[in-house]
Amino acid sequence: MPHDNASGVLFDVDGTLVDTTYLHTVSWWEALRQADRPVPMATIHRAIGMGSDKLLDHLLGPERDRSADGTLRDAHDTLYGEYWERLQPFHRAADLLRACADRGLRVVLATSAAEHEVAALRRALAADDVIDTVTSAADARESKPAPDILVAALEQSGLDAARTVFVGDSVWDVVAAGKLGIPCVGLTCGGTSRGELAGAGAVAIYDDPAALLGALADSPLAVPR
Repeated sequence: MPHDNASGVLFDVDGTLVDTTYLHTVSWWEALRQADRPVPMATIHRAIGMGSDKLLDHLLGPERDRSADGTLRDAHDTLYGEYWERLQPFHRAADLLRACADRGLRVVLATSAAEHEVAALRRALAADDVIDTVTSAADARESKPAPDILVAALEQSGLDAARTVFVGDSVWDVVAAGKLGIPCVGLTCGGTSRGELAGAGAVAIYDDPAALLGALADSPLAVPR
């Protein structure tokens, strides 16, 4: 059950707190190339943030033969896995999480990454001491832009959508939050422009975690609804 007085921040992780958007892009590009289904990197990049099922629908069309989807996902996972030990958080990402916790906000990682990827992302962030709850792909029946992963994050953390803000880097993050009436703060460090994030409905936009941390007192995170 939601706690009446609890306020919190849900954070997307890939491209928001950890610099992985282009690693996913290159991994999907190579997986698709190997399958003789080449797609331009710019097109792939704009789909990052969706779940793999919707990403492949978006890139290859919903009417395609899905029999190769598992092979494509496995190829992506293998290629992306080569980067795990080198994942880098964005500058001051962990400091941002700690500053939110210091303000009494419940810090939740609302990621739809696979469980084995989540462990690598958490190691890169090195902020487990202030993270209240972490979701993974296993917690959502449907992937973004459906809001399932945010629903799971709210349920597991005991937060109420009315007292929560979401921080993400993709249009799909903003759309998912909007379906629950949760304001989404956009960060451009995942490679999506201010115009795209604003057009999707982001309530405020910053360059990266360090910029949001620097403006925290005047940001939507400072005023729980």
